[in-house]
Amino acid sequence: MEILKVSSKSSPNSVAGAIAGVIRDYGCVEVQAVGAGATNQALKSVAVARGYLAPMGMDLVCIPAFTIIEINGVERTAMKLIVETR
Repeated sequence: MEILKVSSKSSPNSVAGAIAGVIRDYGCVEVQAVGAGATNQALKSVAVARGYLAPMGMDLVCIPAFTIIEINGVERTAMKLIVETR
């Protein structure tokens, strides 16, 4: 599964375009975010991507979960959003 990493400075429209592209190619994508700001941007991106794909008859669903990732040798808890079509 393709993984997209989102930061608090990520543009929701740009991330939404990436989500839509991966969904068109593979049918699902994992979006990872660490921190409140990054999680906010990730969720906005999923909402925008839903609008991009709706005219094509694709309805997106988002399954939230936690995961552990390593950043600079330090383990961090990240929010994982599994996005797929319904």
